Amino acid sequence: MAANNRRMSGKKGAQVGSGGQRRRGLEGKGPTPPAEMRKGHAKQRAAQAKARRAQGRTTQRRGGKSASELVVGRNPVVEALRGGVPASTLYVQQFIDNDERVREALQLAADRGGINLMEAPRPELDRMTNGLNHQGLVLQVPPYEYAHPEDLVAAAHDEGEDPLIVALDGVTDPRNLGAVVRSVSAFGGHGVLVPERRAAGMTAGAWKTSAGTAARTPVARATNLTRALEAYKKAGILVVGLAADGESELGDVEALDGPVVIVVGSEGKGLSRLVGETCDVRVRIPMPGGAESLNAGVAAGIVLYEAARRRS
Repeated sequence: MAANNRRMSGKKGAQVGSGGQRRRGLEGKGPTPPAEMRKGHAKQRAAQAKARRAQGRTTQRRGGKSASELVVGRNPVVEALRGGVPASTLYVQQFIDNDERVREALQLAADRGGINLMEAPRPELDRMTNGLNHQGLVLQVPPYEYAHPEDLVAAAHDEGEDPLIVALDGVTDPRNLGAVVRSVSAFGGHGVLVPERRAAGMTAGAWKTSAGTAARTPVARATNLTRALEAYKKAGILVVGLAADGESELGDVEALDGPVVIVVGSEGKGLSRLVGETCDVRVRIPMPGGAESLNAGVAAGIVLYEAARRRS
């Protein structure tokens, strides 16, 4: 009899006397979830880390944002508002002397719309500006949203055109950046590329120099300029560097009517070594007057004009 009981115990199903409770206890729970969905499981932690890395790459691909900026002082604030510099808030000191510049700043902000007007005590403005001479007026400029280098190429293709892009290498003056943005807009270019570090960004000064064209001409930011240029080359875009000792003159470069990136270095130093070696061709601008170099804005404008002339 005991042997018979042992044989019976090997069968599937509830044991005698359980009343089927074990089977009912399993009903409704469904299949076991995969390891990636189990809380605290090593595979779930790995999947979450992978998702965070992917999110970081997505943010970098978009180009990122700059920090917000403050324009301080009556004349700078008025000039920024006249120049169409984007602004989110105009801070006005309590009991301020209401002179002509203050009235104009308030009127410009009201006419534009979308700018918050905030009254603040002088100690608060002193704290905001780290003790700068704000003269009772502070304008907050929102962060600039940079494009990704690939976005400039995509914009050209969307318009059915060959990319015409200007890259800046070591240009640290925001006014030069603004001037280049203005020239790119004037001659039908598709954007400007700047390095993330040791380079001018889209500050209020750059916005003002661009004369409003920064609103329709994208500026992209690259973590590494050399790698961004190499990616352009792989996409079939000619990389032309401007150099005083370039092996070719501007008029001899026939490829300007095709997809091209024009790389402009800083005044005096020119192109950095790695960027210069990455260029497909280095071009010099003939200067009969004997000037040693041109600033970035002027040099870019000359080459952009030549490229636009050949494309027309």
